[in-house]
Amino acid sequence: MTNYEALVRQLGRLTKGVEYDISNMANAAALLWMALPDINWSGFYILKDGCLRLGPFAGKPACTVIEMGSGVCGTAAASDETLVVPNVHEFPGHIACDGASNSEIVVPLHKGGKVCGVLDIDSPVFSRFTEEDRTGLEAFAKALEEAIDI
Repeated sequence: MTNYEALVRQLGRLTKGVEYDISNMANAAALLWMALPDINWSGFYILKDGCLRLGPFAGKPACTVIEMGSGVCGTAAASDETLVVPNVHEFPGHIACDGASNSEIVVPLHKGGKVCGVLDIDSPVFSRFTEEDRTGLEAFAKALEEAIDI
């Protein structure tokens, strides 16, 4: 069981007084990478020029551009909904950046009431992400939104 309240507090301490968005997102990705068991990628895609572009992350090299509506990240961004995918191999149009990933959660990020990017976390474990993860990561994303201006 992950203590998401503690992670949100840690994120607040890491981002306090830091004005550079990339630094805040990099520390957020690293914090999740260290704290969450059974994950193999944590990071961000930033909406720019109508596409999601790779941002700070922890894990193996990743896809650099994802079209809106494509894969889990593009679908979550286009629908402005958190997506929990127990088995990515069954998700229509899944983009396999790392063949070892079996489940995924994607949380949209907002600025000015509009989607500005996504938080993406992958796991090699099927059905890794729970309702607790959804709620906790949505709170984490909301705290990050307050610290960035992308």
